[in-house]
Amino acid sequence: MARVALVTGGTRGIGEAISVALKTAGFAVAANFAGNEEAAKAFTEKTGIPSYKWDVSDFEACKAGIAKVEAELGPVDVLVNNAGITRDAPLHKMSLEQWQAVINTNLSSAFNMCRNLIDGMRDRKFGRIICISSVNGQKGQFGQTNYSAAKAGEIGFVRALAQEGAKYGITANAIAPGYIGTDMVRAVPEDVLKKIIGTIPVGRLGEPEDIARAVVFLASDDASFVSGSTLSINGAQYFS
Repeated sequence: MARVALVTGGTRGIGEAISVALKTAGFAVAANFAGNEEAAKAFTEKTGIPSYKWDVSDFEACKAGIAKVEAELGPVDVLVNNAGITRDAPLHKMSLEQWQAVINTNLSSAFNMCRNLIDGMRDRKFGRIICISSVNGQKGQFGQTNYSAAKAGEIGFVRALAQEGAKYGITANAIAPGYIGTDMVRAVPEDVLKKIIGTIPVGRLGEPEDIARAVVFLASDDASFVSGSTLSINGAQYFS
């Protein structure tokens, strides 16, 4: 029977690529989304991957959403915490709402999802937890104290969880993408995009599939000795 993988923010951008790659690798995949029902419907029609709507920043919503996924597909073996938002502003102009929205969606969601899945993984003696962090969680970024703090927090989260899950066959790792050619990134003005690419030694943006292939590896049996790690995928832009 196929192992079940749950991808938050799994119907668009990097999340879509991850969901598709996991399905191709033989997993039964559930893709969570927050609000864009039209995009989620199109994703499911195109890929055949079921999509489930809930707010990952809400603990009880995560509990109910996971219960529905497990009732329909079976126990979740692989969790990819991919959902994330930005609310950029320099700190002296950042509102409390901007801070809390990013921390709750990008970091607290990792607790909300993992806390509702960890007992089952411990009982079954298997689990793969993968957090999609960011290069800006490693080096920081002007105007992103909230985002950088949340993404750095995910790295610390998996390092601690890796130690807790080790004897139960549970691994926890982070992936820190650099600039990836999602629709959002490619929509920035051409002159700005050229400047961004100029900071990347390999001379191009990453592709969502570059991240998805790494997720498939970390979700596999072959990665059973890889835990507490952060895999930087940024085209040699930054080393940590």
